[in-house]
Amino acid sequence: MTDGLGLGDAYDATSGRIKGQGGGKARLGMATLMWVSYAERPLKVDELCYALAVEIRSSNLNSDSVPSIRTLLACCQGLVAVDREASVVRLIHFTFQEYLRVRPELFGRAHAAMSETCLSYLNSPQVKALSASPSPDLQETPFLEYSSLYWGMHARRVLSGPAKLLALRLFEDYNHHISIKILLKSQRLYSHLVSFDKPSLFTGLHCTSVFGVVEMVASFVRVESYDINRKDCVGNTPLVWADLEGHEGVVEVLLGRDDVDPNKPDRYGQTPISCAAMNGHEGVVRTLLEQDDVDPNEPDSDNRTPLLWASSNGHGEVAKILLERSDISPDKPDILGRGPLQWAALNKHKELAKMLRDRGKVNPDKPDGSSPAPLWRAAQPYNPGAVAQPQFRGPPMWLAFFQLWILFPYLLFLYFSGISFFLFLSL
Repeated sequence: MTDGLGLGDAYDATSGRIKGQGGGKARLGMATLMWVSYAERPLKVDELCYALAVEIRSSNLNSDSVPSIRTLLACCQGLVAVDREASVVRLIHFTFQEYLRVRPELFGRAHAAMSETCLSYLNSPQVKALSASPSPDLQETPFLEYSSLYWGMHARRVLSGPAKLLALRLFEDYNHHISIKILLKSQRLYSHLVSFDKPSLFTGLHCTSVFGVVEMVASFVRVESYDINRKDCVGNTPLVWADLEGHEGVVEVLLGRDDVDPNKPDRYGQTPISCAAMNGHEGVVRTLLEQDDVDPNEPDSDNRTPLLWASSNGHGEVAKILLERSDISPDKPDILGRGPLQWAALNKHKELAKMLRDRGKVNPDKPDGSSPAPLWRAAQPYNPGAVAQPQFRGPPMWLAFFQLWILFPYLLFLYFSGISFFLFLSL
């Protein structure tokens, strides 16, 4: 670089030295660069080492073939380093990441190779043996978490023929596979519902709907005997999973089946369109609304509609799509008495609150059962983007007297207890 070479030239020269090592060193060096630059998240040291020991389509894992991190660093000629604080492996500089991303030819079909590696690992006898244990020891399988959570993300980008075959082999006995439990445990809303010693009822269609692998979903959907509306152990259908994750292509494929139920809710009563609106997936919401039998006002167990979820979470574009419908109920409250406008104001979504107010058929001054009117919330001093500031009158007089009557026995008890304690100290 001091001789006038640019960064690209310097990286070209170093990459050439890695390939020039020949044999196993060159293979390990380039494979390390591929995994570090294309992984879905930073890889821990053990994860990287075990990933590079996997032989694609091999039926067994050989722990003796796991390379040391020192070997990998040496093979990469200084272009890879270990972040000691985070215990992860990273490229030496962000400019090298950019260099690799514009040169995909260096690794061939990287995502295809990575999905095949993850699936080969999950199909190994060592991993399958863990699935039969109610309290599995995961210490000996450091690559298990990454493989379980990300194989589908790599396959979604590039689905190779070998990866598809490996996935189908995995799905043959998938209901008890430990990778399902790890995948579901990573879902914050449902992690408490997952048990390692009970069947998951999680099929290959559920899994590929979570990851958004359109080609594999289409393969399952073409099998007429496949129960497309089946719920898994957390109460989700494949359509609910696709809506939660925002996989528009998968949603279109699932809705192509005549027997799909586009309104079948999850365990919380949330329909597919509520799940999509909650997470702000505009394309999925539009796709669902094209179905004649989708109800855009269907509430969940807490009486929260898709519009209320979009308004509460600040998804203005989704709310706009819903408000374009003439059959939408823009002021429908939940069990707390709060409608979409109240939730938008409560969470300080100024533009969304204006949109709801301007829609008509929305009462901007309607309070819920125990709180101020929505626009009063939005006009608090710490929110400079106030919409309006109607007068807040407080709770009704009868409610104040009722609360005082309920508290009177407790106040009387505290009064006499204080007197007794004072007399005791005086003695």
